[in-house]
Amino acid sequence: MKLYLVQHGEARPESEDPQRSLTQRGMEAVRNVAKIAKKLNLHPTVIHHSGKLRAEQTARILADSLGKPAAAAGGLNPNDDVRKWVDRISREKGDVMIVGHLPFLEKVASLLLAGDENTRPVLFRYGAVVCLEKKETGGWAVRWVLTPEMAA
Repeated sequence: MKLYLVQHGEARPESEDPQRSLTQRGMEAVRNVAKIAKKLNLHPTVIHHSGKLRAEQTARILADSLGKPAAAAGGLNPNDDVRKWVDRISREKGDVMIVGHLPFLEKVASLLLAGDENTRPVLFRYGAVVCLEKKETGGWAVRWVLTPEMAA
């Protein structure tokens, strides 16, 4: 099983846009990443995203490129408890993509990779995809990371 963790694309500051929609640069970066993701033949069964506009916009771009459904899900906000999602991920049969925010994504990766949500072994970037893979032994490992700079 693979888990794709995606930090939303670059968003406008709250002072400029209270909804924090993606900037033009953010949309373009996510589109570039989505094109490479399609070439990598990613097959998440669903793309979960938080209810925040920037995560939804990022998820929709990826969903359109990959031909997969995107759906808002609870518990994916920046400071939500990650243990509920880690438990949910462990029960999934197929590959899963989560589009969300920091520090939530950092904590999920930390808990899966190191057993401690505060170790932060992965550096996330706006619009980047971090692919984790579940090992036969039950633990997790980083398979690869795709950043917007790599996709440009």
